[in-house]
Amino acid sequence: MAAVMGEARGSAHAVDGSVEVTVDALGALKRSWLAPSLMGWDPSRVSALVLEVVRVAMAEAEQDCYNRVGLLLGEETGLLVEALSGKAAPARSAEDDPGMTVEEFQRLRAERRGASAPASASAGVEEWETFDPASLRSDR
Repeated sequence: MAAVMGEARGSAHAVDGSVEVTVDALGALKRSWLAPSLMGWDPSRVSALVLEVVRVAMAEAEQDCYNRVGLLLGEETGLLVEALSGKAAPARSAEDDPGMTVEEFQRLRAERRGASAPASASAGVEEWETFDPASLRSDR
């Protein structure tokens, strides 16, 4: 079990790409990279940025550990660890970014493609209503 947990890793980088780190599940720094442009920054600003990137990488390493243990011992074991520790896995954390909704994704996709609503939808006809099942290929 310790070997499986020892293989867990997490990586993160600053939004501007100036800091990259990889840590293991125990918090050991395995890889770090700082952009040369940070040389002109205030040291307290650099250290705050590095610590924030390490925090994100640690959360990723912790989740990787949950994933590995879950694959080995089952999802219930991960839930048991969460219950005993009183702390949710990073993927279930209240601070985790839930991402975007399906509706938001579709709206952004339509904007990106420069498309408005399909003609059939604007005419009040749903796309599924015009689907012809005979167009499906049958292998029987």
